[in-house]
Amino acid sequence: MGRWKRRPEGSNWGEFGEDDQNGRLNLITPDLIKKAAEEIQTGERFCLSLPLDLPGGNLLNANRHPPKLQPTMRGEKENSNYLISQDFPQFYDVISDDAVFLHTQYSTQWDGLSHVGQEFDADDDGVAEVVYYNGYRGDQHVGKFGPDGVMYARALGIDSMAEKGVQGRGVMIDLVRHFGREAKSVGYDDLMRVMEQDDVTVELGDMVCLHTGFATMIVEMAGHPDKEKLHNSCATLNGRDKKLLNWITDSGLSVLIADNYAVETYPAQPGQGDCCAALPIHEHCLFKLGIHLGELWYLADLNEWLKQNGRSRFFLTAPPLRLPGAVGSPANPVATV
Repeated sequence: MGRWKRRPEGSNWGEFGEDDQNGRLNLITPDLIKKAAEEIQTGERFCLSLPLDLPGGNLLNANRHPPKLQPTMRGEKENSNYLISQDFPQFYDVISDDAVFLHTQYSTQWDGLSHVGQEFDADDDGVAEVVYYNGYRGDQHVGKFGPDGVMYARALGIDSMAEKGVQGRGVMIDLVRHFGREAKSVGYDDLMRVMEQDDVTVELGDMVCLHTGFATMIVEMAGHPDKEKLHNSCATLNGRDKKLLNWITDSGLSVLIADNYAVETYPAQPGQGDCCAALPIHEHCLFKLGIHLGELWYLADLNEWLKQNGRSRFFLTAPPLRLPGAVGSPANPVATV
């Protein structure tokens, strides 16, 4: 391959093509989308996004802040109930127009494949370099470029995911039903037991959703999150469990979604040896396999409906914003049952 001579152990680099930027989204074929549409039985729809000003504040992540709305400007005047008659007396239109400063991964979101990379010796020359999925480079494809130093993903940007069109069959795994709101690092054995008891099956191309109750707690806190309580509540995946990582690989799932902050337990328990990934599921999914991660989705209402109707599957439409160069994006997913 042109960008790498050595790929990470357990990765699928190159298997969808040398220049692939969509990873396991490629598993969602037109035939699978048609099959997924069979899950639409009532036509009822569920919004799976939190209000984008939640969780509230920046206690969960000091680097991410709520969106800031402001009016656009018409000269020195704000476009907020702007009277066109001020400029053109013959017109009676009133205009409001706004802009937003938005942290793309503050609330309900998609992680792009350019979100997490690794220091890895892809050249096989004994020196690690900054690389991302499929060997794309930090010095060439993801970073700050040009005289103005603008952050930009020339490859693996979230716009590539948007162009792919994210639709398919969603599968709900209801962890809060089994573990409640207590903090629980869920490993492979735990997950398999839950899926067996609830008769949940994951097949090739499925978009897996983990309902933990975390987003429901955020809604209940109404914009005033209790950091300690949230960080010590609800189920997360144990990224140090190699059997769990192998299941993610072997299951054929296309994307992995949760209603919690990072999908996985963070900080992860130390791995074997002195050097390891701080976010092993992010490493495994984003870096090695090209599996996009969805975080902070609101799954409670959909989960309740599915439980009441003896189902775990639904049709999911969940594109990110088509924002060129972004490494993540807000999402406004819609589930149709």
